[in-house]
Amino acid sequence: MDFEFLLKGLIIGFAVAAPVGPIGILTIKRTLNEGHLSGFITGMGAAFADTLYGMIAGLSLTAVSAFLVHEKFWLKLIGGCVLLILGLKTFLSKPITNQSVIDRKSLFSNFITTFFLTLTNPATIFAFLAIFAGFGLDSSNISHTASGMLILGVFLGASLWWLTLSYVVSTIKSKITPYKMNLINRISGIVIIVFGLIALYLCINLSILKG
Repeated sequence: MDFEFLLKGLIIGFAVAAPVGPIGILTIKRTLNEGHLSGFITGMGAAFADTLYGMIAGLSLTAVSAFLVHEKFWLKLIGGCVLLILGLKTFLSKPITNQSVIDRKSLFSNFITTFFLTLTNPATIFAFLAIFAGFGLDSSNISHTASGMLILGVFLGASLWWLTLSYVVSTIKSKITPYKMNLINRISGIVIIVFGLIALYLCINLSILKG
């Protein structure tokens, strides 16, 4: 039944999104600073990117995946630089006391930042390929409807994770003092910067290996 593929996709999407990396740290930080909606929209940028990579893996778009693998040096380089900038901005940011200043432009910026940041991590497509193989999923032996249900499930699973994370974090927000919020910003910034430095280190190693 096609519903089975929807369920499998939901599990896969949730599993790929759940590990806490720089996007998770950023989502937590924005939820605490700017509210539940801002945190959720931040996560949804990653959910859309995850779904796009899931679509590439699920539909066996080999030309696209080969391009991403071939250009992974530049993707990691761009991603590392973006993480360093985001980490620095997070480290220096101050808690927002008036959430009415969070407008549509800010929400769109939150979404687009994590969307492109997730796209710069081609390892995501390998994760999908490995998980799809583990589930025995192959576009050559499932219908177009089943493939569509699988991709929809991936999107819903990833969305469910970001909705859950932002909601849980928002419930404890009232217990966090401005001092603690500043401390969270500093720690979050440092963690994101470390992720950026790791990405750039991997770029250097990749460049050496190619050389």
